[in-house]
Amino acid sequence: MKLTHLDDNNRPKMVDVTDKNDTKREAIASGIITMSKEAFDAIMNNEIKKGPVLQTAVIAAIMGTKKTHELIPMCHPLLLTGINCEIEENASNNSFKLFVKAKLSGQTGVEMEALTGVSIGLLTIYDMVKAIDKSMVISNVQLERKSGGKSGDFVR
Repeated sequence: MKLTHLDDNNRPKMVDVTDKNDTKREAIASGIITMSKEAFDAIMNNEIKKGPVLQTAVIAAIMGTKKTHELIPMCHPLLLTGINCEIEENASNNSFKLFVKAKLSGQTGVEMEALTGVSIGLLTIYDMVKAIDKSMVISNVQLERKSGGKSGDFVR
C-alpha cells in the first residue's frame, strides 16, 4: 500500500483531489478532560475568573475546526458548511466530554477538522482552569463516526 502523502520520490505532498467528486461528508470526534472536584465545581458554578469556560471552549473548538489546514501540514483548506459542538458533564468522575461534528459537501473528508476542534476545545478548558488544577488529563480524543467519500462510513 502506497502512502498518499508521499510522491514517487518519497517526498511529502498534499493529495491532489482535483478529479474527485463532491460528496456530502460528515465527521464526529470526541475527547474527555478529567479534573479535580474543585475545578469541576468551579466550572459548573461559573466561578472561573477567566470567564465562562464551556462557552469559550465551544467557540475555541469551532475556531480550531476551521483552522485545521493551518495547523496540520497536509490538510486541505475546506469550505465547511456546518460545525456543531456539544459538551456532556460527568459529575461522577469530574469530567467533560466534548463532541465536534464537522460537515461539508466536498472532495475530501472532515475527520481531521473534527479531531482538531476537539483538541483545541479541550486545551481551552485546560488553559482556563489550570490555576485551580494543573493535573487535569485530556484523553480519548478519537473519531466517533464519519460518512461520505470513497472509503465509506465508519462508526466506532
